[in-house]
Amino acid sequence: MLSLSHRHEDGARLASLLWEFGPGWRMISSGVLGGGIGPREWVLNAQVVAAYARMDPVEHLRELAPPGPGVGMLTAASVAHYNRRQDGGAEAVATVGLRVPTWAASPEGEPDPELRPLRLHPAAPGTINIIVAVPVAMSDAALVNTVMTVTEAKTQALIEAGYACTGTASDAVCVAAPDTGPEEPFGGPRSTWGARVARAVHHAVLEGAHAWAAANDLEPGDAPVATG
Repeated sequence: MLSLSHRHEDGARLASLLWEFGPGWRMISSGVLGGGIGPREWVLNAQVVAAYARMDPVEHLRELAPPGPGVGMLTAASVAHYNRRQDGGAEAVATVGLRVPTWAASPEGEPDPELRPLRLHPAAPGTINIIVAVPVAMSDAALVNTVMTVTEAKTQALIEAGYACTGTASDAVCVAAPDTGPEEPFGGPRSTWGARVARAVHHAVLEGAHAWAAANDLEPGDAPVATG
């Protein structure tokens, strides 16, 4: 069950997106809370202010999260404007912020370019958080493979949207799968479930990138053009 709530914190009204799975799920995540691979029951994607300065993000997430084991992510992007897509039973939810689009292999010491103009806030954020759920069990290797596929599909969507980047420096991902049943051995983009995940993530991130540009009054020439 996916639910959206709001709270007042640091002088702002902030959204939190909670995906409650319940017992019987295993997840892989890069989230600061509940990261790694293991049994998890929920995923929380919590919005924070752009000038977030707390040095205890794990404790902060625990204050916001339900009881039990789960995954927690933080973002300054607008969590209320999430994008959810489904393909053949694979589901993806993405929150997209692109203030600072980043190439993964950037020269040392070279700052990432910041996009302007921005209508919402001069410190509008740049984070992409992605949560994926599949209805089949996966081996550890397949879970890792699926994270690779999610990242590749995200990058494909961003380049198609006109952003010269592989993502942002603070992106997070979580993949959830049942913990019982025959395990899928593969999660690559040409496997059955990897392909479905890739399409769902691609659509969710592409929609999110276009919506972020529209919300921030970005014209086609404002974003760095992807040249391949």
